[in-house]
Amino acid sequence: MSRLAGPSGLCVIDKPAGWTSHDVVAKLRGVLGTRKVGHAGTLDPDATGVLLVGVGTATRLMRFMTALPKSYVGEVVLGTETSTLDASGEVTATHEMGDVTVEAARAAAAQLTGDILQVPPMVSALKVGGRRLHELAREGIEVEREARPVTVHRFVVDELPDTPGALRVEVDCSSGTYVRTLAADLGHLLGGGAHLRNLRRTAIGSFSLDEATTIEGATVLPPSEALRDLQRVTVSDDVAALVRNGRILDLDVLGVTGQSPWPLLTPDGTLLAVYEPVGGGRAKPTVVIPS
Repeated sequence: MSRLAGPSGLCVIDKPAGWTSHDVVAKLRGVLGTRKVGHAGTLDPDATGVLLVGVGTATRLMRFMTALPKSYVGEVVLGTETSTLDASGEVTATHEMGDVTVEAARAAAAQLTGDILQVPPMVSALKVGGRRLHELAREGIEVEREARPVTVHRFVVDELPDTPGALRVEVDCSSGTYVRTLAADLGHLLGGGAHLRNLRRTAIGSFSLDEATTIEGATVLPPSEALRDLQRVTVSDDVAALVRNGRILDLDVLGVTGQSPWPLLTPDGTLLAVYEPVGGGRAKPTVVIPS
């Protein structure tokens, strides 16, 4: 591939602590020699772990990855609440919680498992009135936030060896779930308060730490890999020609079933486009990948 065209595909990065997701994008632009880089699924600066980054034309695929479930490990510190719900904030309240047992914590975690309503923290990127909550928080402004439905598939609590007053947690959850809010809510259910520290994202969908790289050692996977968690469909050469022209097609012509969106691949595995339904048994391309 020429330097002018630049690479195109997906990078699975193990984000280091102290870096914002935008810092990672900026560094990768230099590492990969292209300006067209964007990420999906923001990680807080103090958090580490899996960050998905699109490169070149694959940046247009990032929106299809935001809904993937996520997995985390972290530590919940009992007895101390902070302004940010994690270790980066100022202490806002303290509680005596030395008698809390891991069994009690597990029972409380069970109440936060399944389909729940969660109030987003002020230090989130959600917008209220056209402004991001974390921007308002920096100005000392706190606004009302509506509780949102999220799903916590798994919330495991264990003792943290040689660390009194802290618990190790593992969380599998839907997109949009805030683990720092789970930590704070866990503390409240136990009769006091808590905050989160050492958060590490271990997976986004099927993308795990096992295949994550450093920023400097970034590997660009093919664009088709970015959508491997969706129902990919291989089409014939004749249909591929129609897809490349951006045609609206019948679902039976495309051979798609089940839940959209549908990534369409050539017989050799090259991603052609992503199609979504338009009604009447038809679908249109929302993204077409140049050949």
